[in-house]
Amino acid sequence: MKKQFIILILSVIIALLPIFSSQTSAASTSIEKQLSLLKGGISQVVIVTTPKIKSRTAVVTLYQKQNGVWKKAYGDMHGLVGKNGISSVKKEGDGKTPKGVFSLTTSFGTDPMPTGTKIPYKRVNKNFYWVDDVKSKDYNKMIYYRGNPNNKWNSYERLTHRLYSHAIVVNYNTNPIVKGKGSAIFLHTRDGSTKYTLGCVAMYKGHVKMLLQKLDPKLKPHIIISESGKVNSTIKHFAGLQK
Repeated sequence: MKKQFIILILSVIIALLPIFSSQTSAASTSIEKQLSLLKGGISQVVIVTTPKIKSRTAVVTLYQKQNGVWKKAYGDMHGLVGKNGISSVKKEGDGKTPKGVFSLTTSFGTDPMPTGTKIPYKRVNKNFYWVDDVKSKDYNKMIYYRGNPNNKWNSYERLTHRLYSHAIVVNYNTNPIVKGKGSAIFLHTRDGSTKYTLGCVAMYKGHVKMLLQKLDPKLKPHIIISESGKVNSTIKHFAGLQK
């Protein structure tokens, strides 16, 4: 009787193995499969994943389409996000990094452009600002201004910030610009004392420079920001919005 019971249990396990195997296989390739849903010639993405929606730490990975197939091009790199985590309903000053999929088309920094950089790069100085004054027509824009900024805006960021030696602009709330929805979202450098950001994604300088050298406008680079367990739904939502 005992022998028959053991045989029955083994039979059930053997019958379930294909199911477990297919689920494991699907999980291991799910990101690449979901990336294939992206349209419009998007062939390069930076994926930023946090353990939970309120986490401050993130893993950053670069994926690129090669011969029609999505593959991991570089990773996994350590990153930081907003002090209050990430959110798909970001607001100005909430300390959260926007969740979603956004294009990467421009960059800037106080340091010289890294050799081999293809994405447009602006070397900034003390006269460059990013405006987060919700009452200003300049809201969420880079502005060059030689006068006293306090006479022009109620709130702004100086782009000579020590963590802006290199920065890639995340095109969040840019088309159209909605006042109060959040501004000045970058992928920028960090140092050893950086524990979180106020809404950006921060990485060590070497990794930001590497991304600047690898991002290619011809591949229409984008950034995907999401909890690790929700990457698929984040990509699907964006793919559903694409025309």
